[in-house]
This record gives sequence, structure tokens and C-alpha cells, in this order.
Amino acid sequence: MIFAAGLGTRLKPITDSMPKALVRVGGEPLLKHVILNLRNAGFERIVVNVHHFSSQIIDYIRANGSFGLDIRISDETDMLLDTGGGVRKASTLFSGDAPVLIHNVDIISNMNLRDFYMSNSGNDAVLLVSERNTKRYLLFDEDMYMKGWTNIATGEVKGDSRLFNADGTPSATCKNMRKLAFAGIHLFSPSLVTRMQGYPLKFGIMDFYIRECGSARIAGHVEPGLRIMDVGKVETLDEAETFLKASKQIDK
Repeated sequence: MIFAAGLGTRLKPITDSMPKALVRVGGEPLLKHVILNLRNAGFERIVVNVHHFSSQIIDYIRANGSFGLDIRISDETDMLLDTGGGVRKASTLFSGDAPVLIHNVDIISNMNLRDFYMSNSGNDAVLLVSERNTKRYLLFDEDMYMKGWTNIATGEVKGDSRLFNADGTPSATCKNMRKLAFAGIHLFSPSLVTRMQGYPLKFGIMDFYIRECGSARIAGHVEPGLRIMDVGKVETLDEAETFLKASKQIDK
């Protein structure tokens, strides 16, 4: 599944007239880069959720013959459901119980998506993470299972109850957790959809993972040699083009 429904506010004014998914890097839309990477990795069915300028994305996919793939649209034109609500709505388009690789449309990387998919079975979710400087980190135990989230600028912590003392302050367990940043690519087991039933119509997938990580098997994956970039701002577009030219699939 490709998350392509966002408003792309950080890419204004470009996204005043087009969706973020069709913003070009290296002469081609971000959406095309992700679709071709998935196709090259062997994926045959892709779900794309749409909202902002949704007809432009649908027309683009059709004009390119769906790139020879089975591309299905999860239409959020009437209401943007955020990432968690978007997954729940799209779940009827998934292929049975097979894990779903979810990829943000504005992420470019040298990650071997096939290897990531094939080597991470047996968990409810697997998040590609990396060591980089940020304010917000996911917290993982020594076995690389997610236990929570923290904002190091504010000291806020969310997640498994074992991260907290009786008075609500972060515990010693929390302080020993490994801090890693989410990289915008993850595996999702459709079995998790049943856990989403009590959630509001609109909610974020990361909020879902934070709330469920105490009982669900949500693992982190660190890839040696990973090069990844979030193409989220206008000023990063030139850098992204250079990055794209330099990046190659990680050799196994």
C-alpha cells in the first residue's frame, strides 16, 4: 500500500495545484518512483489511497496502464482518514492474510523492499527504523520489539505500562530502551485490523502502534547501509534528485 492521500502542506505552493504524489523528483513523480521500486521487488498488487486532488492520481495511474500491475484505489475523497483510518478503509482491498508492505509516497531510499518483506514474517508489524537525530523516537527493547514512543525535547513518553513507575514517571526500563527513528516503510499484518475497530474514524497508524505495542508483536528493523530521505519540503527537492541518482539498492 502506498500512502498518497496527504495534503502535502510542507510542499506548498506546488501542492496548491497537484497532489504530493505527483510532485516530480528527477523528472518523474514521487508516486512513479515508489510504484517502480515495488514492481522491481516483485509486488503485483498495490493499493493507493487518495484524497487531495484524487482525480489527478487516478488519471495518472490509468494513463500509464497501471504500470502493468493490479493497482487498486482506496478513495478518501470525501474525508481524509489519516494513516491508521486509511489502512482500515483499504483493508478490504488487501490480499487475504498476507502481510502488507506500506510505503509513504514521499520516501525515497536504497532499501531492498523484497528482502525487507521476505525476512520479516511472524510479527504483527515490522517498522523500518534508523539511527538519526530527531526529537521523536520509537522505543525498542533488547529483542527489537517496540514498547513505546518518546519526545526527547519535552520528555513525554507513551506506550507499554512497563515504561512507567507507579507515579507515572518514566521507569528504569524506559531509560534502557533503544531509541530509533521511523523511516516511513513498514509491514502490517491484516490481523491487526480487528484491533482497530474501537478507534475513531480518523487516526494515525503510529498512534495505533504506540497504543498496541504492549500486547502486539511490533518489531523494528535496522538495515545496515540504509540511505533514506523524506521528500517533504520544497527546499529538499533538489537534494532529493541528487540523492536519487546516488542511491542504489542495498546488495545482500
